[in-house]
Amino acid sequence: MDPLKWLAKRQGQGNLRRLRPLVRPLAGDLHLAGNSRPLIDFSSNDYLALSCHAQVIATARQFLEEHGAGSGAARLMSGDLALHHRLEKEIARFKGQEAALLFGNGYMANTGVIPALMGRHDVIFSDKLNHASIVDGSLLSGARLVRFRHNDMDHLADLLARKRGSGQALIVVESLYSMDGDKAPLAELVALKERHNCLLLVDEAHATGIFGATGAGVVEEAGVADQVDLVMGTFGKALGSYGAYVAARQGWIDFLVNRARSFIYSTALPPAVIGASLGALQVVRGNPGLGQQLLARVEFFKKALASYNLEVESSTQIMPLMIGASGAAVEMAAQLGEAGFFVTAVRPPTVPENTARLRFSVTLHQGEGDLSSLAEQVAALV
Repeated sequence: MDPLKWLAKRQGQGNLRRLRPLVRPLAGDLHLAGNSRPLIDFSSNDYLALSCHAQVIATARQFLEEHGAGSGAARLMSGDLALHHRLEKEIARFKGQEAALLFGNGYMANTGVIPALMGRHDVIFSDKLNHASIVDGSLLSGARLVRFRHNDMDHLADLLARKRGSGQALIVVESLYSMDGDKAPLAELVALKERHNCLLLVDEAHATGIFGATGAGVVEEAGVADQVDLVMGTFGKALGSYGAYVAARQGWIDFLVNRARSFIYSTALPPAVIGASLGALQVVRGNPGLGQQLLARVEFFKKALASYNLEVESSTQIMPLMIGASGAAVEMAAQLGEAGFFVTAVRPPTVPENTARLRFSVTLHQGEGDLSSLAEQVAALV
């Protein structure tokens, strides 16, 4: 492959990615490096604004001062700190599972867990819109990968009936899809996994902290925590920190300690990150209405868009406005930037061809005035 020709082709398609250095003060807005003009951030996954929360920062600072900047080693060497176990116990309890295991990030969790569970004599049934980390983890496993139409339980049932086979089978979904903002039908998935004797892995990266009576996620909201075999989630989105976890029965966690290569061969998360995550969990558990506050802003933004005859098919904090052509989406994002809004144009291969979109991410950093102003600017461009 000629990298220069490849880059030129991507640029011609409107799909070339570039890094844009940003400065993000604690107030929540941001600006481009070298330009002090503030931009209201509609691309962040810091849904509950916890990255700036005083308690989260204070706990991170305390852990940094008490335990140092780094963990020093992988956890199976000398990096297994008592504070890691403390966070694992807290997140397991939060997710309604027996135990949990920390990973460096969500990508490392999915690319470590799926190959640990599955091998070349097994089969994985994966939603077509699953995150790249799930796709890559499935390919790394060597198992047969069977993809079903997005949230189509009839299609999944047909594939399970025809292609389940006699080995281990895994169904893997996201509880809240990161580019479309819709939820998985978890009750139906649980019924199918039990009928066909499969494992069920649910990625709760974008749901943890927001949905359910205590903010534990869509698995809690659907009342299926006891029936989902493994739940993955991250600390770097609504919980405002960094890192990821898998929560499951103790036997599965013991198995992953011995099999998940991205856990075994990675330096453990640093103390300040553990402190921030523990602080965020304390905030969420002490304020179970935070998710509802966020969803109220989602409804406000939907109504503001609807007042301009703009419809967004999402009831969650991830709100995509479909544009179609990549170039048009990039141009609209640039125009919104000129108007003071940082909005990301999401293009292939992150999303399917001809479905480029503006992905609006609603957070508690934004007020109703920000949401109204953005709706007005979008309407002027469409």
